Amino acid sequence: MFKVAAVFTGALFVGLGGLLGVSGTAWADGITGEVGAGVSYQPHDPTGSRYETQPIPYADLDWGSVSLGTDDGLTWSALNTNGITAGPYINYLPGRTANGALRGLRDVSDMAEVGGFIQYAPAEFWRVYAQVGQAVGGGRDQSGVLGKLGGELGYPLGGGIIGSTGLMAHFADARQTQTFFGVSAQESAASGIRAYNASAGFQNLTLTQSFEFPLDTHWSLLTSASWTHLVGSAANSTIVKETGNVNQGQVQTAISYKFD
Repeated sequence: MFKVAAVFTGALFVGLGGLLGVSGTAWADGITGEVGAGVSYQPHDPTGSRYETQPIPYADLDWGSVSLGTDDGLTWSALNTNGITAGPYINYLPGRTANGALRGLRDVSDMAEVGGFIQYAPAEFWRVYAQVGQAVGGGRDQSGVLGKLGGELGYPLGGGIIGSTGLMAHFADARQTQTFFGVSAQESAASGIRAYNASAGFQNLTLTQSFEFPLDTHWSLLTSASWTHLVGSAANSTIVKETGNVNQGQVQTAISYKFD
């Protein structure tokens, strides 16, 4: 089913303690949604230096006001009124292993992303949203501010098939952009890639098309394809110009089980 969950900064830490506090009530409300697993063919890192195939989990679960989604992470809708939801979220931010064409650059550790969201979804099949978060748990100078703005439209296609189209823009501060797109003088000497200081701003625009095909009462086949176009300081990175790509793609497929 089309996922309704997204983001803003107002309740950054206010809701994180409450997220644990409401979990007991959420479990009492019962679980709804889907869970499954699949595979993704995707860029190794945001610069698009190479592609790799990865197994992926799939989740689109709700326990009352608490949700767990593959893209949005763990969210709590502390505010939910007239189609507007807002609250805190915690998500996973993958790092980077600097090997292959990236050899000589620094590794980027996996991090957590903690922040807040706001969303407007007056009907089940469309939404607009914004989120702002802080990357935490990274190495030295690898934790910055990041977020996204986007919209998504879902539509039934007959025979139980549901399609959805989404457009999203990612942005980050200078520290977070430098983490993946910058090259220090030492890294330049080790990698042969020209030194580059990345700046804050929008990093990319991503267009995603997804479909859900019912297999029986509880099981579904999920597919999606995304096109990402780097912009601003990210697009001008010497890593992108020398080893990466401004235009990147990703395809995913998964099998999911739907709870009643």
